[in-house]
Amino acid sequence: MSSNCWNYWDKGQGCSEGRPFGNVLHPGDERHSQLFVYFERRSNEFKHFQKMTMTPTVEGKKNVVIMGRKTWFSIPEQNRPLKNRINVVLSRELKTAPEGAHYLAPDFSSALRLLENPELEAQADQVWIIGGSSLYKEAMESSGRRRLFVTRILKQFDCDTFIPDIDPDKFKLLPEFPGVPAGLQEEKGL
Repeated sequence: MSSNCWNYWDKGQGCSEGRPFGNVLHPGDERHSQLFVYFERRSNEFKHFQKMTMTPTVEGKKNVVIMGRKTWFSIPEQNRPLKNRINVVLSRELKTAPEGAHYLAPDFSSALRLLENPELEAQADQVWIIGGSSLYKEAMESSGRRRLFVTRILKQFDCDTFIPDIDPDKFKLLPEFPGVPAGLQEEKGL
């Protein structure tokens, strides 16, 4: 039997300095590791993702979701942009933001600088990195405090995209975190 297991990893001592970051890392599912294919099959996980990424800690602000171009286009068109969040797409190829995206940046560091714009800074609360794998890697290796919210599927799948290994010297596994279910979760046989 397979189950979902939510893990919360923290780099640093919380997020008292600067803007809080959360990385949502999801291993690939089936032959294609598209986030929404994964979520369609696991509605509880999708609800958890929505709750975490849509709920700001400061009233009147919105959370930011940063994603790569492939992740953006893997989201069904009718679900773009991700509602009630500021959507930032990263691409070195695109010259303008894709239809529905709020902002376009060429890379992760440029996206972070974009968030320093006074107008955007006044609107933005937490920043969530939602894929792809190279963006996860860059965010995990960058300086500053980071939180990783990881769902582990306790079953083998053929995957074409992989998340980076979590370095236990840089991140500490926490036994619990508010709003994150503890222990094993099961949904639709997984």
